[in-house]
Parts: sequence; structure tokens; C-alpha cells
Amino acid sequence: MNIMRRFESPAAAPSGELPAPVRISRRSFLQGVGSGVGGFALGVYFAPALAAADKAIPGHAGNPDAIPTAKNMPEPQAFVRIGADNGVTVIAKHLEMGQGTFTGLATLTADELDADWAQVRVEAAPADVKRYANTLMGIQGTGGSTAMANAHRQMRLAGATARAMLVAAAAERWKVPADEVQVSAGIVSHPGSGHSAGFGELAEAAAQQPVPATVTLKRPEQFTLIGKQKLPRKDSADKTDGSAMFTQDVQLPGMLVAVVAHPPRFGATLKRVDASKARAIKGVVDVVEFEGGPGRFGGVAVLSTNTWIARQGRDALQLEWDDAKASRLDSDAMWRQYAELAGKPGTVARNDGDATAALEKAAKVVEADYAFPYLAHAPMEPLNCVVKLADGGCEIWNGEQLHTGDQGAIAATLGLKPDQVTIHQLYAGGSFGRRANSQSDYVLEALSIARAAQAKGHKVPIKMVWTREEDTRGGYYRPAFLHRIRAGVDADGKLVAWHHRMVGQSIMKGTPFEQYAIKDGIDSSSVEGAAYPYPIANLYMDLHSPDTGVPVLWWRSVGHTHTGFATEAMIDELAAASGQDPYTFRRAMLGEHPRHRAVLDKAAEAAGWRKPLARGGKGEKRGRGIAVVESFNSYVAQVVEVTAGADGALRVDRVVCAVDCGLAINPDVIRAQMEGGIGYALAAALHSEITLKDGVVEQSNFHNYTMLRIDEMPKVEVHIVASDANPTGVGEPGVPPLAPALAGAIFAATGKRIRKLPIGKQLKA
Repeated sequence: MNIMRRFESPAAAPSGELPAPVRISRRSFLQGVGSGVGGFALGVYFAPALAAADKAIPGHAGNPDAIPTAKNMPEPQAFVRIGADNGVTVIAKHLEMGQGTFTGLATLTADELDADWAQVRVEAAPADVKRYANTLMGIQGTGGSTAMANAHRQMRLAGATARAMLVAAAAERWKVPADEVQVSAGIVSHPGSGHSAGFGELAEAAAQQPVPATVTLKRPEQFTLIGKQKLPRKDSADKTDGSAMFTQDVQLPGMLVAVVAHPPRFGATLKRVDASKARAIKGVVDVVEFEGGPGRFGGVAVLSTNTWIARQGRDALQLEWDDAKASRLDSDAMWRQYAELAGKPGTVARNDGDATAALEKAAKVVEADYAFPYLAHAPMEPLNCVVKLADGGCEIWNGEQLHTGDQGAIAATLGLKPDQVTIHQLYAGGSFGRRANSQSDYVLEALSIARAAQAKGHKVPIKMVWTREEDTRGGYYRPAFLHRIRAGVDADGKLVAWHHRMVGQSIMKGTPFEQYAIKDGIDSSSVEGAAYPYPIANLYMDLHSPDTGVPVLWWRSVGHTHTGFATEAMIDELAAASGQDPYTFRRAMLGEHPRHRAVLDKAAEAAGWRKPLARGGKGEKRGRGIAVVESFNSYVAQVVEVTAGADGALRVDRVVCAVDCGLAINPDVIRAQMEGGIGYALAAALHSEITLKDGVVEQSNFHNYTMLRIDEMPKVEVHIVASDANPTGVGEPGVPPLAPALAGAIFAATGKRIRKLPIGKQLKA
């Protein structure tokens, strides 16, 4: 996803020697009941200036923008609590939606604390931007693969400070020098005297210790958890035994479930509703109309004590809609409009040298259009939200991805202050950007339903539930895009000119983030990654941003999903036109980009690029393709191997992935995210698309919005390139390289260029 300062890409500074001990400015303590047993708990609160070390932490590169400052974060932050029961609770300000955030944050804290991994638990932080802002986004929220990049420094300092206070408490109790006290696997000990104690035994005494003036962080070679394999995830057990709490699991006294009916066309309004058949269904409590607003549409909700009855009632509604202001977009007509716009100059995004003149002189020129459809996010958990209204306040239960935006939108709607809106952060069953809606659409819809219910006397909590069909047809898709590229090489096969026109909707226009994301008419999320990282002296790029009436939003890896494909596919075509190998053609241009080159080399080496592929069966053709894309400050290269049958059937056999995401906090999580991203991207490349006919979305569920089937998942190998740079994200960067590498493999096997996604039946044509 793509929010505010995610658009900036701070340069990484080289890491050096261990910095001077980190200074700690101030603190306060939370003393209360420990987790599960009576007693004192140690809550270490850190002032914003805590993380402002003068130099990079070893194993990281300096990134001043990632460090909270007293100016933009005036409140202290609480990240770790140690209970009398010996439990270590890590407070996670970032949402866990399957990407491993809870595990990563806990690993950083526990390693510096020298806790036993088994004693560590994770608790979601409340919505409180003063304490828990994501400084890379400027708000509290999770997205843009920023969780580790933002919080790694804070979490390590939290653990190191808590450790120092435990040591000080032990030294005072045992009357021994603090520098002789050791901590390992949750045990504080003094070998000389034989004293030892668990964290819980020292929690009360540690809470009385002054915060040390300085703490020294570990060198990478001292890590016991960071970078280690087979570290069990902190969300796995709860998700396995069913105790994990998702929004759908919330049950509150008197709560009613609301299943919604939306207009079939975006922008339509309710004209008439006949709810008689719905009300006749046993268990239906009421039917309420709810209002829309900026970025969301009104509709009707059926209330019941459970989802099934509410859904039956919703399906029994007889609805008539007013389409006077509705979008009547037709996909075929849209593509014709996009093609027409691609023939006209747009708003200039970049103009280096003279691309037109260079193309006229080029020895060979390749021109191609690349088309990308609307895509739904399709997480396993469809949208839902629980709202409880009360005098002078409001409570929300939600897989909350954009705390500050949603809290502020709710407060503004109710005429409250943001701190009068309590958000209980739960697990989310995926999101891929959908739950981080800049318009707070589904959260405000739940609020609108709750207010409508309350007006009819139902002063109870309301759980709004979208069915899979509503989730698929409800809008906020990855925007459709058309790229038209003309590029040329000289007689030596060197890339000399690139003319690139993009046509697609702006994600940011009309949102609260427009001022940060749109400059001189260019939405940075539309053009990010285009033609990058290749050195092109003559580069022209422009953009058309038509408004089709279809709501759009960031989708896993945002603009890179289409710019990465268009760029890498054209690079492949230029390599072929100039008779060069697609790997060596890329490599020769990456001299100024060593991290790109390193992952490219690793993927090629691990895939055996120089060796011929094994032959296929009778009538089969095999091919291999390669691509490299940097997104969200992480570098990923992938090699894809395919087999094409004589009947046009395609099988993806193997994907080799190399990733450089800086310091590898949890290698298993990194591999899982690369594997998941590859599967997600492969579904989009092969099958997935949202199409519209006369304004109506044609897809409704997984039978016609096709995701990857288990027998289609290829063998995946993930290789992590060692790095001492700051940790960066892995939730999104695995997606962009897959489709262009796949297209290159198909060309190698069949000689057919793939320029439109999804591939579908193109090979059978």
C-alpha cells in the first residue's frame, strides 16, 4: 500500500563500528497486575528522543526519517511489559495480518532483552498516534512494507533498556557489580555467587530502577534470535487452535449482525426497498437503510443475531436503485478510451535528454502496449467491523490497518475528539491494502449502519459483515492501466532511448493523502518504478489519469505491479531485439546498482541460468525468464521456469527468488512472504481480473474471480542475500518480479510475447 512518506526512498548509509551507547532522555513506569498473576509489572515507556542515536545501529544503515523525534511524537511510547508471572509482553503498534509483524517486533525486543522466546507474547497497541506513530507514514498504521523499517530501532532499544534495568535490580539485590550480572534465555544470574532469578522475580524491583543514561546494543554476531531459523511465529499457535481473535469472532452482549446490500453500480442510490419478505424470515430483527458519503455508497442492511439469517434476509430484499449518477463503465469501451489517450501527450512525469531524437537515431526500436486489468484484493477474511456507540464515545473492533485515519474519520462523523474513539486492534485475515482505505469506507459504513440501527431503537453493538460477493463487487480495486513504451538500442546493443506513456486512474486523487502524493499532476503511485533502475540518458515519461467512476486503491505492491511488468517486459524485448541474453543485458546496466545486481546474480546462479533446461515431454516446450524489481526499498529478482504443451496449456514448474531486505530479522518469515507473494502474483498473472459490463462488476466469487489452485503452485526456492542495511519490508516486494519473469519464460518457450494480463487462454489462441 502507498501512504504519504512511503513515497520517499532514503538512501542507505553504510554501517560502521558499534556506535556510542544510545542516550535515553526520560521515562515513566506502569505498575500494575502482571499478566495472569498478581504483582507488579514492568512497563518501560520511552520518550520520542529515545531512538535518536547519532549513528546507525550495527547491522543497519542510517535512516534519520525512521527515527521518532520530540517534534513529531510528543508522547512517550510503551513497547515492553514484564509481569510477575515471568511473561514478557511486547506491544505491537503494527497490525498482524499474516505477514509476520508480531513475530518480527517480538524478535527485535526479545533478542536485546535476552528473553526466552517461549516467555514472550505479543499484544496489539491501541490506536494512539501520539505514542504509536509509524514515522515512515506520518500516522499510526501498517502498510507499504514499513513495519520493520519503522520499528526495528525502537523495539531493540526497548529490549536493551528493560534488560539493563533488570540487571541493575539484580545487582542491587545480590550486592554484586552490575557488569558481572549475566542474562540468558530469560534468566538473570551472577555466576560468581550462584544467584539467579527469572524476570518475574525482579520485575517489581526493576520497576523502581532509574532508566539508565545509556544502553549499548548488540553487535550482529551477538544476536541469539535475530536472523535465526525455525523461530516459531507468535501468531501460529492461536491461529492453529482457534483462539486467535478476528473481527468475525467478536461476540458482544446484545450484538446484532448486519449483512449489507450495495448498489450494483458504483454511484447508484437507493430508490425503493420492499423488505416484507426479509422481515418474514424467522430471526430477522430489522432492516435499516444506511447513508453513504465521500468514497462510499449507501445501501440496506439486514439485522439478525447471526450472519446466516441476516444473509438470508438480505437476499430476500426487493431493491430498486437510481442509476442517474452511476458509473456505466464497460471494460471494452474503457480499453478503447485508454488506447486513444495513449496516442496523446499526457502530463509530463519525467523528461531527461531527448527521447524522440534518440529514438530516430536508434539502430533498433521496439514499441509495445502492456495492459493490466482491475484487480480485487480478495483476502481470506472479507471486510467486517464491529461498532459500539455510547454517549460521548465509540468503540471499534477491527483488523485495523490505518488507525489514525479511521479514528479521525469516525470522530469527525460523530463530532468527537479522536481520543474518544477506542479501536481494539484484532488480527486481520489478510488485506493486501484493502483494510487501509484512505476514505475509511467500510469502517464508516459500519458506523452508518450502527447509527441507523440506534435510531430505530437498537442501542446495541453492530457487527457489519460483507459476504464474499460484496467483497468482490464492492470496489476499491487495483486500477487498470495501459502502458505504451517505445524504446531503442544503438548498434552496440546499448539502451539509448525510452518513451513511456501511462494511462490509469489515480489512487490518491480526492483522498486525504492527495497533498502528499500528487505533485504537478502526477500521482507518484501511478509511475513509481517505471524504467527503473536502468540508466537511460534519453527518457521521457508522461501520464493520463482518467476518472472512470470505479473506486480504486493500493493493491499489494501498488504501482510496481504494473510498472515493474511494463519495464521488465520491455527490457526483455530489447534484449531479444539486440540479440542479447536477458540476464546479461540487465546485468551490464546495473553497475551503479549493486544491490539490484546482487539479487539478479543470486537468482540466476541458483536457477542454473547458464545451463540448459531439462527437456519436456512429447510436444512440450520449456523456457526460463528473469526479472528484477526494487519496491519498498527491498530488492527482489526471480527466475521462472515453464512448460508449454502442444495444446497451449501452461505449467509453471519452478520459481527461484533472491531477496535483499536488509537485516534479515526472521528468515522463515521472509521466505514465507516471498512464497506467498509469488503465489498471489501468479494468480493475477494467470487468471484474475475484474471486468465491468454497463457498470456492473461481472465477477462475484472465487468461481469467476479465479485465484491460484494448489496444483498450480510451482516449486519455489527463496535465497536471502546477506545485508547489513536497515531491515526493509517483505510483505509486498515478492509480487512485482513474478509476472515479467513468467512472460519472459513463455517467450523463451514459445516465441509468443505476453503483453496483456491475465494470460488466460492467450497461449491457446
